Amino acid sequence: MVDNRKETERTELHRAIWGIANDLRGSVDGWDFKQYVLGILFYRYISENLSGYINAGEREAGKPAFEYAKLPDSEAEPAREDLVATKGFFILPSELFENLRARASNDPDLNVTLENIFKHIEASAQGTPSEANFKGLFDDIDVNSNKLGATVAKRNEQIVKLLNGIGEMKLGNYKENTIDLFGDAYEYLMGMYASNAGKSGGEYYTPQEVSELLTRLTIVGKTVVNKVYDPACGSGSLLLKFAKILGRENVRKGFFGQEINLTTYNLCRINMFLHDIDYDKFDIAHGDTMLEPKHWDDEPFETIVSNPPYSHTWVGDGNPLLINDPRFSPAGVLAPKSKEDFAFIMHGLSWLAASGTAAYVVFPGILYRGGAEQKIRKYLIDYNFVDCVIQLPDNLFFGTSIATCIMVIRKGKSDNATLFIDASRECVKVTNSNKLTVDNIDKIVAAYTTRESADYFARLVPNSEIAQQSYNLSVSTYVAQEDKRETIDINALNAEIARIVARENVLRLEIDAIIADIEGG
Repeated sequence: MVDNRKETERTELHRAIWGIANDLRGSVDGWDFKQYVLGILFYRYISENLSGYINAGEREAGKPAFEYAKLPDSEAEPAREDLVATKGFFILPSELFENLRARASNDPDLNVTLENIFKHIEASAQGTPSEANFKGLFDDIDVNSNKLGATVAKRNEQIVKLLNGIGEMKLGNYKENTIDLFGDAYEYLMGMYASNAGKSGGEYYTPQEVSELLTRLTIVGKTVVNKVYDPACGSGSLLLKFAKILGRENVRKGFFGQEINLTTYNLCRINMFLHDIDYDKFDIAHGDTMLEPKHWDDEPFETIVSNPPYSHTWVGDGNPLLINDPRFSPAGVLAPKSKEDFAFIMHGLSWLAASGTAAYVVFPGILYRGGAEQKIRKYLIDYNFVDCVIQLPDNLFFGTSIATCIMVIRKGKSDNATLFIDASRECVKVTNSNKLTVDNIDKIVAAYTTRESADYFARLVPNSEIAQQSYNLSVSTYVAQEDKRETIDINALNAEIARIVARENVLRLEIDAIIADIEGG
């Protein structure tokens, strides 16, 4: 059943974001605009989150009219230490979003004021367990940038528009659980600018429907997992699908990821907060996962999902130490320098719990190419780690029309076979792209769960047969495409042709007789 109230709220929210985009169009580039909107949206979120938390506590304690936003800074200061321990950060009443917004149009130094507030919020977490989650979080929101305007006055004018536009968004109150709208605003913005993603230097945006499919594949038979991990986490959308599908409380130890791009790393941390993930329930790291893995000493992960960069270059065997890395050494060979894809898969396999499942979006080339990639496939099949390969429809992803695949890896398999699913037709066309529907996702997950063969759709293949096929993992090698061409009965066709020829001869004789009659008369 559709929640009409929530759908109305979502539509209004999208309209408001679009309105801000139109208001600033031409003065701020789209991708940069997204950074500013998300930064101010985050600032509003943590302001309301903190004041809502304090207000609720004080009102329960017998002060029904208490409003943290109206408190003098001097009276709020003594609570700083306790609040940082609980929430991970602290904001003085005067520096809350609503109070800054109220005086913004009259502040000639608004850009400096806002920059200082961001610094104060970050500094409030220094030296505490939440420091890593706040450090540098506002670095990409440069309120002194010429991108906002050529002069201070122009920049401040744009900041006022942003504050007002975001302040007027109807995001509900926390008791009604409409907090999801902050996260929805984030996702809408990401979708709006996904086609410009390359401009950010490495933003890999996974459509929500694909995220849902990956998540559901890794939690078959589970209602609780210890934690979820993405080695190329981007903006964190894959990780957060687990919060939506399982519930935050059912990802017991939290959400883990690593991202090489600094801007995207900051966006991912902001996204965690906007989806109401507490600072002690996520650990997002910055750096090259293959060369500087940040979670190597953690407990193995029950669920791993990822949409790593396709055919990305890496150092590979240019670093003689990597072949001895326990993540890569079992295969006896490294992923090629020009194609890092299998490095991510081997990395995830190494960190996967004995009962865990990992699902990756992969480009089809890694499933059939020779050389080092074939040797890695041989290792994965011979040791029975490949659980399933799914062919997806083409044109699902922003920025590429290529038909991608999903590779599912498991350690605790009960059979010595690999399931292949041809889901290339499981989609609906939306404008110029394709999209997975709920029914499409349900059908794929059902086939994965039952592991039963079905004509033209799924086939469970013994690993010995895959070995005979030179470890080719292309779905088309094992699942035949249905021939939908019309079947023609040659005998019936010949009989029809003979009938037509005979009829033609009769007509010709009749015509000749008519002509002879005319000429004789």
